[in-house]
Amino acid sequence: MRKKIVNLDQAINHILSHDLTKIDVESGYKGPRFKKGHVIKEEDISVLRSMGREHLTVLELEEDEVHEDDAALALGLAMRGDGLKLRGPNEGRCDLVSEKKGLLCFDPDKIHFINDDPDWVVVTANPYTVIGPGDLVAGFRILPLAIKKAQLERAIKISARFEVKGFNPLKVGLVTTGREIKAGVIEDAFRPKLEKKVAYFGGNVVGQNIVGDESEEISVAIRDFLNRGADIVICTGGMSVDADDNSPRAISEVCDEIKFKGIPVLPGSMLMLGLKGEKVIIGAPACVVHDEWTSLDLILPRIFAGLIPTLEEIRRFGVGGLCRRCKNCTFPNCSFGVKI
Repeated sequence: MRKKIVNLDQAINHILSHDLTKIDVESGYKGPRFKKGHVIKEEDISVLRSMGREHLTVLELEEDEVHEDDAALALGLAMRGDGLKLRGPNEGRCDLVSEKKGLLCFDPDKIHFINDDPDWVVVTANPYTVIGPGDLVAGFRILPLAIKKAQLERAIKISARFEVKGFNPLKVGLVTTGREIKAGVIEDAFRPKLEKKVAYFGGNVVGQNIVGDESEEISVAIRDFLNRGADIVICTGGMSVDADDNSPRAISEVCDEIKFKGIPVLPGSMLMLGLKGEKVIIGAPACVVHDEWTSLDLILPRIFAGLIPTLEEIRRFGVGGLCRRCKNCTFPNCSFGVKI
């Protein structure tokens, strides 16, 4: 990139090499009217003349260089997937903004690869974050006024694509275990909390079966919901290691595959998930009834978005899997303060 001085009439489409200050005596304003890196447009000429400019010091790109705005825009277009709009470029920066409610999906390792180049800065929300319309999910820019074409091509080739997966309106059946609840000795508190969480994703609780503690009775209740068309069955209670806790056994009897039993998240480490065909059966830990945030709040968004986590993914939940339960939650895996 080279500097040169040009007449004002010849400055269109050239890049300013430094800020240009404007002083307005009447308003008392003094500050940069045009910033370094600004590409001169035809409509800027009259403003520049009013500032007493007839010549400008501009930058001339080399054959193998790309201006910061053009580079940011090119990468933004390559990274923008479904459910996102591109904002910018402005001073070498573009943003990705969500157009709908859903789950933010991207490969964080690919972002790390781009950021290995010190001229790029790509900053994102956490993957698998629940977001809404208008939420900023990623911002990226280059630090110099221009980069080499090879640097831009490398960043684009990494294919770090973002998308927002919408939530599916799934049908949910609740199987609540416990002799004391079945007998009416204590009132069930699971359903009100789970109805609220399910409704957030557009789902619907189609019913509740309250059963005792026998594994056969629990498995019959699960199958009943599956036969009635439920997409998800959530079993509440009986997930501990006591002699009367038989939900894990019942879930195992019904499922074709157990994806995981136990999850490195607190509270809620006893959560279990299995599959019967494409149907999901969850064993929810008792803490769901009294804690605002549990492991269930990490799993439900994935299920409603159609992304069942693998065992390998689950085992990595431990880093950031300790919910601090503070007012301004910093739980990295949570939904950024969305109460569900």
